[in-house]
Amino acid sequence: MTVAGLSRRRLLAGGLAAALLPAGRARAATPRTAVIDWALLESLLVLGLTPVAAAELRLYGRLVVEPPVPAEVVDLGLRGSPNFELLSLCRPELVLSSPWYEGYRGRLERAAPVRSLSIYEPGRPPYEPAAAALLELGTLLDAQEQAERYLARLEPELARLAGLLAPFAERPCFLINLGDARHFRAFGRDSLFGAVLERLGLANAWGDDTRYRAQAQIQLEALARVPEARLVVVGPLPAAARRTLPDSGLWNALPAVREGRVTLLPPVSPFGGLPSALRFARLLAEGLPRPGGLPGGLHG
Repeated sequence: MTVAGLSRRRLLAGGLAAALLPAGRARAATPRTAVIDWALLESLLVLGLTPVAAAELRLYGRLVVEPPVPAEVVDLGLRGSPNFELLSLCRPELVLSSPWYEGYRGRLERAAPVRSLSIYEPGRPPYEPAAAALLELGTLLDAQEQAERYLARLEPELARLAGLLAPFAERPCFLINLGDARHFRAFGRDSLFGAVLERLGLANAWGDDTRYRAQAQIQLEALARVPEARLVVVGPLPAAARRTLPDSGLWNALPAVREGRVTLLPPVSPFGGLPSALRFARLLAEGLPRPGGLPGGLHG
């Protein structure tokens, strides 16, 4: 089965990861597929398809977390510098990549034809492109029904989570990663998290440009611009920040910290596909707010 011979079939909407296939129904992707990009990897997995190889799987397990990667998938090493010899030994018939890895596309093509799918582009919220990528994978890999089912069930699930979050809609939310005890990265409306927040009916407190992902290394005092906002910290939390924030005068002076409006979420991929979008929505609904919490106003 060659990629060139595949015709585009109807692209409709389809459902929720856990309900896609019964246990034990996962199958190998057809054609034999290797994956470089994590957003495409997680999208492939929720279709019940297993690639022969993928990149940087240990870090995927810590930062993306779900869906889990089956043990038989070969780890190709770093996404930015995969093991091309090992890739060839895996005998893929198709390599899934994204524009971020165009610099070595020629080397990937020595192993197999490359299909590059774009989800993240400047000025474009990534939710709809992530849905389009999932549907295109369904078309490429004879999994249209799974893709349609996933999307058909995803929207009602997001609506259910939005209902759970409705009591928190009176305040906007800052969505951030902490870089250290003095700096953060903010996720705007053109990020995956920002796009999901909007679908959940919550306002994003960060109004500045973020270049389709997250604005890097902003000083903590910027979080005081919207004193009524909630503060959602997306993990992982750097060890140095966890150690020093409880005693930081700057951190403790922030209105959200003083008033206990800070929630720490487990790791979620900020450059993921729809599975990461759903994980973020679910964790947000579970985490806003939690009683108790960590020192320094971090609930999680």
